[in-house]
Amino acid sequence: MASKPAAVIGIYPGSFDPITNGHLDMIGRASRLVDRLIVAVLRNERKQPLFSVDERRQMLAEAVGHYPNVEIDSFEGLLVDYAAAQGARVIFRGIRAISDYEYELQMALMNRRLRPEIEMVFLMAGEAYSFISSQLIKEVVNLGGNVAGLVPEAVERRLKSRLLGSG
Repeated sequence: MASKPAAVIGIYPGSFDPITNGHLDMIGRASRLVDRLIVAVLRNERKQPLFSVDERRQMLAEAVGHYPNVEIDSFEGLLVDYAAAQGARVIFRGIRAISDYEYELQMALMNRRLRPEIEMVFLMAGEAYSFISSQLIKEVVNLGGNVAGLVPEAVERRLKSRLLGSG
């Protein structure tokens, strides 16, 4: 009798400060490629995040709760060490533009050197989201612009509350 193959675990890491609809598109697509997807929030206080790790985890949980194979976690330190500790065989990264590719290639090659058993998988951003970044979203909201359709409604409300003092 053949044994059942081990479940494929994937990691989709990021700052998610805040989560955007581009992130959600990537999560939906990555979740179809693995048995279990861990969306992992990077703890990096040097980046001076707008939202705490707990707030970002809560926003993610609200936005991806309908995916049965997606869970939310957080980590600090080397991504590949975290992935190995989780038993992950795949790390997903999104590519929006050539500039993303250059940075991600450098990181992927270092990660391969550190943990060759873990594959880096690049997913191209959906064309509707290829220009979105969390930083750009924060700048637009801070200047009073409209980000409807670019982030979940609950995230938009939190951004306005945090940046503008309104909801």
